[in-house]
Amino acid sequence: MKDQIIDADFSEIEVEDYVDDYSEDGLWGKIKDNVTAIGISLIYKALQLYYVAQSPKCPMKVKAGIYGALGYLISPFDFIPDFTPIAGYTDDATAIGIALILAQMYINDEIKAQARGKIKDIFGVKALKKLDED
Repeated sequence: MKDQIIDADFSEIEVEDYVDDYSEDGLWGKIKDNVTAIGISLIYKALQLYYVAQSPKCPMKVKAGIYGALGYLISPFDFIPDFTPIAGYTDDATAIGIALILAQMYINDEIKAQARGKIKDIFGVKALKKLDED
């Protein structure tokens, strides 16, 4: 099973199809309810994207890519179902990674601080220590 996942062709993921699945409530619910499965590192990356998309400096094309990736993370209907043991968030991580490439020039120290602050607010200081270990 693990080899099948590693060999999976994630290029067929059409994240723009998931823009309509994005909502702030959906994002916060997914993060809070699935932190163990998603992992604090992926949540940190998703939060960076969230804060980049809030920036007036971020162009609409990049925002669309971000909202598509975050919508994909929120959606339970994706390439590898989220409830699949071990691999459930592999495709979600790929979508987030692609969006990070699009948004990398807009991720600055302020965006990182906002994402870390939100992790601290939601999960506490121990989660930040775990993030530093990753």
